[in-house]
Formats: sequence, C-alpha cells, structure tokens
Amino acid sequence: MALARYKEPYFGLKGKWLTFWITFACATDMTLFGYDQGVFSGVVISQDYLDVHDLNGAEKTSVLSIITSIYTIGCFFGAITAFYIGEVIGRKKTVLVGTAIMTVGAILQTSSFSVPHIIIARVVTGIGNGINTATAPVWQTETSKVHNRGYLVMLEMGLNIFGFSLSNWINYGMSFVGGSVGWRFPLSLQLIFCFILFCTVPWLPESPRWLLAHGHETEASKILADLEDKPVDDPYVVAEREEIVYSIEYERQNAIKWSDLFRGRTKAGTKTVRRLLLGAGTQAMQQFGGINIMSYYLPTVLIQSVGLDESMARLIAACASVAYLIASLIAAPLVEKVGRRIMMIVSTAVQLFCFLLVTILLYYAESPGYAHKIEVAKASVVWFILYYMGFGLGMLGIPWLYPTEINSLPMRTKGAAVATMTNWITNFVVVEVTPIGIQQLGWKFYIIWTVMNAVFLPIIWLFYPETANRSLEDLDAYYRDNPPLFLHSDRDSTSVSRPERFIRAQGRDIEQAAENLRRRSILVHDEGKEKSLSE
Repeated sequence: MALARYKEPYFGLKGKWLTFWITFACATDMTLFGYDQGVFSGVVISQDYLDVHDLNGAEKTSVLSIITSIYTIGCFFGAITAFYIGEVIGRKKTVLVGTAIMTVGAILQTSSFSVPHIIIARVVTGIGNGINTATAPVWQTETSKVHNRGYLVMLEMGLNIFGFSLSNWINYGMSFVGGSVGWRFPLSLQLIFCFILFCTVPWLPESPRWLLAHGHETEASKILADLEDKPVDDPYVVAEREEIVYSIEYERQNAIKWSDLFRGRTKAGTKTVRRLLLGAGTQAMQQFGGINIMSYYLPTVLIQSVGLDESMARLIAACASVAYLIASLIAAPLVEKVGRRIMMIVSTAVQLFCFLLVTILLYYAESPGYAHKIEVAKASVVWFILYYMGFGLGMLGIPWLYPTEINSLPMRTKGAAVATMTNWITNFVVVEVTPIGIQQLGWKFYIIWTVMNAVFLPIIWLFYPETANRSLEDLDAYYRDNPPLFLHSDRDSTSVSRPERFIRAQGRDIEQAAENLRRRSILVHDEGKEKSLSE
C-alpha cells in the first residue's frame, strides 16, 4: 500500500500537503537568498579575507564596494535570463537551472584566493540567485489559493530573513575562530540550501497556469484538482480551469509586441505597461528605501558611523536580524487582513521616521562642539534596529508578491523578471555607493534615504491598487474595465475585501460549470441508452 502511494505523482500528496511542499521548496530558495545577502557583511570585515585578497587600507574601499555590489549585477543578468527562459521551460526547470548555477558560484566563493576569483564567483552566484528570485515567487503564486497566496509569499520572505539572521549569527560565531575558516565556512554553507532544492523541486508539480498557457490541459487539470484535493470534474476545478483559459485567450487576442509596448499605441499596451511599472516600482521603492545599507553593511555602518568595535558591531547586527525576523513573521498573517497598500504605507512611514532620527542623531555625533557625541551616536543604533522592523512589516515581502499578482498570466514571468531586474540594478546602486557615501558624506548620507521614503508615501497611496483577496483572474478582469489612474476614491481599487462583482462572477462560473457537467452527464447517459436499444 505504501509502495503504491510512492509510485503516484508527488508521492500521493494532495491539497494542503502538496501546497506545503511547494512552499517548502520556494521558502528554501528564499532562505538561501537571505543567507546570501547577509553572509558577505561579515566576510568584508574579516581580516584574513582582507589579507588574502590584499584589500587593506582606505584606498581599497572602492574595490571592496565593487566586490560586494558585483553580486547584484550577476543577479540582474540572472533576472534577464529568467525573463527569456522562464516562459519557455517552465517554473520548476528554471529554479533548477538557477540552483545549479548558484552551486558553482558557492564553490567558487569558498575557494577564492584573489580579487578576480572572488569577483567571478560573486557574479556567478548572483546569476543563479537572480534566476531563482525571479521565478520562485511566480511558482508559489500560481499554485496557491486566493485566501493564502499573500500569506505564503510573505512567510517565505520571513524565512528569507531567517537565512539573513542565520548568516549574521554564523558570522559572529566564526569571528572568534578567525583565519581562513572564519569566512570560508560561512560561504560554503550555501551548498546545503542548494542540496535541499535539488531534493525537492524535481518531484513537485509545475504551475497549472503555465501548463494551460502551453497546451498541456490534461496535466494542468490534474494538478489543479490535486491542489484543491478534488476530482478533476468537480465544478469548482472546472470553473477555475475555464477562467484561466479565458484569461489566456483574452491576453493572446489582445497581445502586443514588446517593440510597441512602451509606445502606448493601444489601450491594451498602456494597461500592460502600467501593470509592469507598478510591479517594478515596488522593487525600486524597496531598494531606494535604504534596506541594503543595513543588509550588506550594518557592521561597517556601526563601526564607521557609530564608532563601535568589530565584535560589538557583529553582535548588534546579529541581534538586529532577530528583530527583523520577528517583524517579518508578524507581517505574514497580516497581509490578507490589512492588505498590501496599507502595509506598504505603514512600512515606508516607519522607515522615513527611523532615517530622520538617524540623520539627526549622527549630525550631533559629528558636530565638533557637541559634548555628548558618544551617547547620541549609540542612540542611533536603536533606530537602525527599528528600521529593520518597519521594513520587515511590509516592504520586505510585498515587492516580491505584488509583481506576481498585478501582471497578467502571459506577462507574469516577464513582469516578475522585469521587477527582479529593477530590484537588482537599484540594489547595485545602493550597495555600490554606500561605503563611499558613509566615508565621504557622514551624517548627510542618511538625508538621501529620508527624502526617498517621504516621496514614496504619496506614490503608494495614489497609484497602487489593492490585490489582497482577489484571484489572479479577478485582477485581469479589473484591468479589462479600464480602472482610473488615481485610485484613492475608487473603492474596488482600495478595498481589502474582495469586491462583490468578482464574487458574483465566480458564483456564476461555478453554477455554469456544474450545469455543463450535468448536461454532459445526461448526454452521455442518453447516448449509452440509445446504443443499448440499437443493440
């Protein structure tokens, strides 16, 4: 009996258990992403690493920033790769390709002995991560139910911060070991996550939406049924399949060329561009909100801006990552109840306030005649930690979720890839300028990020429609109705609960599917009766 079950697709798993294992695979991918972001913050201040790569001295700051930021250029090219292959080979195979490339990159980083070696290693790892981060959220979104889609993606981003926190604590612990092992061992641990992905992704189901878009209707219907733990001919499954097929056909009939897309020649083109820009905009706001000043350089910031010693800087960075993790896990169950818009607004407002306080405190800390420099500098540490918590409450996960929801099915892979490319190119800018900005501008450097967050608040309020508690096909229908550009007065655009018109439409679809199945059953019965009479 047990052997027969293991011979079934997905080891006989259905419903919640099948969703669990897809989430486990995607979460592992995002945990690896978080680990990658955090691990190098400890590497760049390891003395053995600096000695091996001849990076000691203030004059090497620009080389250090290039080595750190070149990883994000790799991620950018990885996202471009996902843009091209993601819709051709499917979500699963794309993740496996990205994981294979990351494995090579992790081995190269661990074995690095020169600046060219580590630069190549960082680029290769980045390409793999860019492919995976452009694909895993799409795969998760397309295999999740309406009521838990946002929760699962936000939970994955919480585990992303678990990976980030883990890397910070490992860096802190290995700082007492020192030597080559102190930085090579943390880099080598990336391989564990790659191994887990190779063990889980191959046997999990492909996205049914991708399968339907590529003509694999039988397999897609079976996966939809398995995800719902219902029979293939259940009215709900039939209605869901037909709704997806309708959206695919509509998009194909109204498809436009990429060459015409940004010329705005048609209403369809304008709406497609609008959806692409909204998805990419969330990622730009995430990066220019200032998060990777902390993710890549918090120990450096605490040493240079606050004046702490290396050991204390590592410890505070590790403790801050725990606060970050707690906030991100709190955000997961709130995302469907509070909605994407409000969480992005609250998160950005907290970031604004924290950077404002950091700027003021560091201004006094650097003022020549101020008597309490040390005290106000140390007081800024609280606001760096609270910034992490504010970011974790919204702007951490929603920019990865939103592009997968707002774009139509034919554009979803492309839209997620464009958003991910935006993330990594803006990430590169932030990571590249931060060491030089801290060194050259001091407290004035933080004014930039205070202003950025202030600008983002009205943009979110005016332009970003709510996507919570809507099916992906609801959002396609929403844009077919030509919604207004400014959304603050349109209830269907801003309501957290699912608009009534979508609920009624789904009810009609299920009723129609049930009626069609009833008629088909009667027809088959009548044909069988006629055949028996003729015999």
